[in-house]
Amino acid sequence: MSEDDSSSTTTTTTSVMSDTEGTNVSVLNWEQVQRLDSILTETIPIHGRGNFPTLEMQPRQIVKVVRSRMEEKQIHVRDVRLNGSAASHILHEDSGLGFKDLDLIFCADMKGESDFQTVKDIVLDCLLDFLPDCVNKEKITPLTLKEAYVQKMVKVCNDSDRWSLISLSNNRGKNVELKFVDSLRRQFEFSVDSFQIKLDSLLLFYECSENPMAETFHPTIVGESVYGDFGEALNHLHHKIICTRNPEEIRGGGLLKYCHLLVRGFRAASESEMKSLQRYMCSRFFIDFPDIGEQQRKLESYLQNHFVGLEDRKYDYLMTLHGVVNESTVCLMGHERRQTLGLIAMLAVRVLAEQNVIPNVANVTCYYQPAPYVADGNFSNYYIAQVQPVFACQQPAYSTWLPCN
Repeated sequence: MSEDDSSSTTTTTTSVMSDTEGTNVSVLNWEQVQRLDSILTETIPIHGRGNFPTLEMQPRQIVKVVRSRMEEKQIHVRDVRLNGSAASHILHEDSGLGFKDLDLIFCADMKGESDFQTVKDIVLDCLLDFLPDCVNKEKITPLTLKEAYVQKMVKVCNDSDRWSLISLSNNRGKNVELKFVDSLRRQFEFSVDSFQIKLDSLLLFYECSENPMAETFHPTIVGESVYGDFGEALNHLHHKIICTRNPEEIRGGGLLKYCHLLVRGFRAASESEMKSLQRYMCSRFFIDFPDIGEQQRKLESYLQNHFVGLEDRKYDYLMTLHGVVNESTVCLMGHERRQTLGLIAMLAVRVLAEQNVIPNVANVTCYYQPAPYVADGNFSNYYIAQVQPVFACQQPAYSTWLPCN
């Protein structure tokens, strides 16, 4: 980045903060509007599995089609928002977070199971519109479309949370995630990922304006921080500070996001806050994922979804996670803690093997096991290099669990 670019970014950030001090909203400036427009009009490929063709779609197109059909089915959409790391990127281009997934939130009135099913059917039916003309669409069922183009589906319905998620696949990790929210108690994990940008005014501009946008002619677009104070959250993003509210409410996956922030150079404001936050993160992770099999599935899924094109950073991430779990886990029995650390270490060694990297022997413990035909249990003709950090073999699973007090 040139010196001129750097000074421009600083001015932009300062301007937004001064406009929103003490409030949770801000009006986007022209540079931010341009970045938002670029993201919404960029053509994103949705890759099909097997022989299914790739769908080419702009985010604004899929939003328009889905929203109009929801209204046709009498499901009122209050507004549409861009969420997550993409929103953070728009507000501060050099945030250090990067962004892959495109998180689009439809704030809608969905009161019953039938509404969730209707939304699912609408999204799958909309995919037909983006298929090439040469495809015979009459023979393609919703189930076929789901198997071909959907990365994951999630639905949560309880007293405090009513929402669903449909993630459309992209082989480069840039999934288009459509989230339909009636109510959601916790909408963020950390202040730096708490931003939501309301898209309605820009979407209306696309529909109604005959002239292109310009610095003197563009819609008013509002950003919001669901963390609370917009200026404070933006300051955290600018200075790479990890901060949150009520960390005990963050789900178990927050530990994985926290370690990802650490690897990207983010730090807690103070050491005492960091230690307290890490204990909360670890405790909730083991509450939500008490079984070693669940932990492995969660970790493998996180690595697959968040490190596309960043495979060289997986090892650093796993070693950071290993250190946090080792230092801050206080609610497990010793053997459970060891088997989780062993799992993380095993995944780290696997990452090195996949990358065909020969690690520095000062950073890995090598195990020379006896040959399989040696039946004597006392046979000990192997050598263990006791060097930190220790990569222990994965321990057998245990069913015992100590709840946190």
